[in-house]
Parts: sequence; C-alpha cells; structure tokens
Amino acid sequence: MISINAQIKMRENKKQLVIKLLKRNTEGLTTIEISRILKISRKTVAVALAELKGANLIRIRPVGIAKLHYWKGGKR
Repeated sequence: MISINAQIKMRENKKQLVIKLLKRNTEGLTTIEISRILKISRKTVAVALAELKGANLIRIRPVGIAKLHYWKGGKR
C-alpha cells in the first residue's frame, strides 16, 4: 500500500507534467489529448485541470463539445 505522502507527491508530479505540457502548447489541448500525450488517465488529467482552474492558472475555451485548455499562469 502506498502512503498518503507518496500519493500526494505522485499527484503533484502529474500536475507538474500537465503544467509543462500546457506551457509548451499554446494552441490549447483537450483533456483527451493531454491524457494521450502524457500517458496518464483522463480522470487524473481532469483532477489536475480542476486544481489549476481553481488556482486561476489556466483558461478554458469551449469548442463544440470539447474544451481547450490554455496556460495563463505565471512565467512561461
């Protein structure tokens, strides 16, 4: 069984991967695209994006049924 501290570290590491990817892709990415590129589950990506949205670090633009996610936080 993985300790709570280890779980938190893994989640933070995955969130950092999402941040780096969004910083590099200025045209915006969907949850599915992020999931496929990083090879992590859509649920994990959705949680990371929700945390980033809550911290006002990303911008979300609906396009049809999809949503494009853009980095708007601090330094590039």
